[in-house]
Amino acid sequence: MDLVLIESLCIDTVIGVYDWERTITQRLVLDLAMAHAIGAAAANDDIALTLDYAAISERIDAFAAAHDFALVETFAERLADTLREEFTISWLRLTVRKPGAVPAAAAVGVQIERGTRPGAA
Repeated sequence: MDLVLIESLCIDTVIGVYDWERTITQRLVLDLAMAHAIGAAAANDDIALTLDYAAISERIDAFAAAHDFALVETFAERLADTLREEFTISWLRLTVRKPGAVPAAAAVGVQIERGTRPGAA
């Protein structure tokens, strides 16, 4: 199985459960691993045959701008559903971190895996 990666993608969005969080944007940091066979793209040097990480990154930014969720968990679930549907991704692992949410931690967040991982038993 091949993986297309996007690491440490920073986006700003309205996220949080407290009233004051609903009035500001906060930074989220995302890591994605997406299953996709890259052999044809590599053989033909053709971006149309792989996952376009620039297009995916732009879609994530647009998604974040269009939504405001209370929970990082909700953000992650809905984003994973959107990406899997719009980019025909059979499996992905998405990590969403919210830096500074807990003063003693560098970040808090969630990691989810959705879909069927190719080659999994």
